[in-house]
Amino acid sequence: MQINGIAHIQLTVQRFEECTAFYDKLLPFFEMTLMYRGENFLYYVGGKTGIAISRAGKDFLQEPFNQARPGLHHFCLRLKSKEDVDELATFISSLGGKLIRKPQYNEEWAPGYYSILFEDPDGIRIEANYVPGKGNLDQQVKLPKDWGDV
Repeated sequence: MQINGIAHIQLTVQRFEECTAFYDKLLPFFEMTLMYRGENFLYYVGGKTGIAISRAGKDFLQEPFNQARPGLHHFCLRLKSKEDVDELATFISSLGGKLIRKPQYNEEWAPGYYSILFEDPDGIRIEANYVPGKGNLDQQVKLPKDWGDV
């Protein structure tokens, strides 16, 4: 059986109000539509996926996001052009977002791989990339030596 992509990603955040304000700007920028807003949950759909933001439980409000802990390291959204990656970088900067890595090529991943890396207000890392053609989606990937380093 072959999967047909990712249906949704759900992120649990500490600073729910700050994060929802951030995602309320970011996700419509990606032409995603708000499907549900509640006191503890936000859900957008578009681009053949959904992104949900949920409030962290009270017992976990003092535990900040850390890529090295078990769980999510980062997630990556695929864009349709190099220009989209550049436009997103400008948009993130206009939001006061934290750009970890400005737009750049990283040919180790795939020919033409061009991406940025940024963080939401909780420090959850989001990558956005453009790869010409199918990139590595239809072949074996040879990972860079430092893959997985935090």
